[in-house]
Order: sequence, then C-alpha cells, then structure tokens
Amino acid sequence: QVQLVESGGGLVEAGGSLRLSCVASGSIFTVVAMGWYRQAPGKQRELVATITSGWNTNYADSVQGRFTISRDNAMKTVYLQMNSLKPEDTAVYYCNARLYTDPRNWGDYWGQGTQVTVSS
Repeated sequence: QVQLVESGGGLVEAGGSLRLSCVASGSIFTVVAMGWYRQAPGKQRELVATITSGWNTNYADSVQGRFTISRDNAMKTVYLQMNSLKPEDTAVYYCNARLYTDPRNWGDYWGQGTQVTVSS
C-alpha cells in the first residue's frame, strides 16, 4: 500500500507565492518519477510539472518560469514552489508518483489533492 500526502495549499492574492509538499510512504521499492497535476472546476486534470529519479524536470507552458519542482534525494518528497500566482492557477493540485512496489510491479499513485485559490 502506498500513500501520498500533500500539504501547503491555501488562499493567496495574485502575485503571491505558495509551496506545496507531497510525501510518499508505504510499500515503495523505487520511485521513477513524481509530479504535480491540477484540476480546475469544469476542466480536465492537467500536468503542471514532473521530476524524474534522474532529476529531469518538465513543466506546462502555462507555469514555466513561475513554478519550480524539486525533490529530496530519497525521491520520497516532492515540492512545488509557485511564484507570481495568477487567478487562473486556482485549482485542486494533486501529487502523482510513478513507482515500483517490487522489482516487477509498478503503478501510478495519487494524493488526495490540496486546494489552491488565487484571488484577483
């Protein structure tokens, strides 16, 4: 069993900053990649940023230059530093981890989500 627990969401004014954290725990053999996705009301869930075990990062065009994804060396915690926030960043942010629970079995796991609201 794998658990992902997010924290750090909240209400912030436009132009402000927030930092999200996600901790993975449980039956983890190795983590391949972790990332953040978001879903605004009435919209599909979309990728925000990902980071791999090799430290490669990928960002959505809409957040490039404003958001920074990072992780700890153990690949059990991932962070999302969000600067220059805009009202259109308002969404529920979900942590994702692609990992192996043993040498042969892997899957995608999700956190419960944390609300980010940016007021104009």
